[in-house]
Amino acid sequence: MATDSSRRAKRSFTNEFKKQMVMLYQNGKKRADIVAEYDLTKSALDNWIMQYQTTGSFIAKDNRRTEDNELIALRKENKRLLMENDILKQATLIMGRKSS
Repeated sequence: MATDSSRRAKRSFTNEFKKQMVMLYQNGKKRADIVAEYDLTKSALDNWIMQYQTTGSFIAKDNRRTEDNELIALRKENKRLLMENDILKQATLIMGRKSS
């Protein structure tokens, strides 16, 4: 079990770096060698390879499934509707006080 002190700090990589890693892999360099040489995680490299082969992009929104995009849109709409509902409830309370 990993402790907080043994966790790797979250790092971010440029799209150019990610593309270079994918190109190394596509040109025949072993995955394990890339991971060791550049101190990457296997899962990060695998994700970059999959993203590049699928869409050619490392941007998250470009790699989402249609269902994921629909879920995000529905959650956003639901949040908006809940806010509108709260506003209407408050307006009803205010109007009720004024007529009393």
